Amino acid sequence: MQMTRLIVSFGCSWVYRACVQKSVRDEEDVLRAVQIVHTMIDREIAAGTNPEDVFVFGLSQGGALSIASVLTYPRTLGGCAVFSGFLPFDSSSFAARVTDYAKTTPVLWIHGEDDSLIPIQEGRDGVKFLRGLGMACEFKEYDRLGHTLAPHELDYCERWASENILSEHGEEGLNVRNQIS
Repeated sequence: MQMTRLIVSFGCSWVYRACVQKSVRDEEDVLRAVQIVHTMIDREIAAGTNPEDVFVFGLSQGGALSIASVLTYPRTLGGCAVFSGFLPFDSSSFAARVTDYAKTTPVLWIHGEDDSLIPIQEGRDGVKFLRGLGMACEFKEYDRLGHTLAPHELDYCERWASENILSEHGEEGLNVRNQIS
């Protein structure tokens, strides 16, 4: 049985600057950070992991880095989950960089309505951008959830990832809980 790899990215300073001053979203800074994530993914694939068994997850800044990494990766991946994140670039100019492979990678975007650091509208805008590209993107909003990662979000993400794994691997599926913990 193949093992699913989860790559979790938790953030970089370029994203903090973007949160504080929305007009400062230097795509070149984003792309330098994305290259690091791509290298991690490439190593997993070189070690024998099927690209469709690679899931990229991130919270806040890491969510921004995760979605940017998936959107520019030259292969279809298993999925991407963004928790309380945002698009770390100007979507109008970045759309041309999105690979056709990325457009077939499923995305789960989770955001709390009470997030005071990254407003929920950032999540809604990100999902609108992805759907505008023709991507499958599920958006899950939670009432009374701030800028945090709650156990019920992880439970939902586990179910979502399991469904994607089962669609790829059939009944034998993989145990995502063992990979997340």
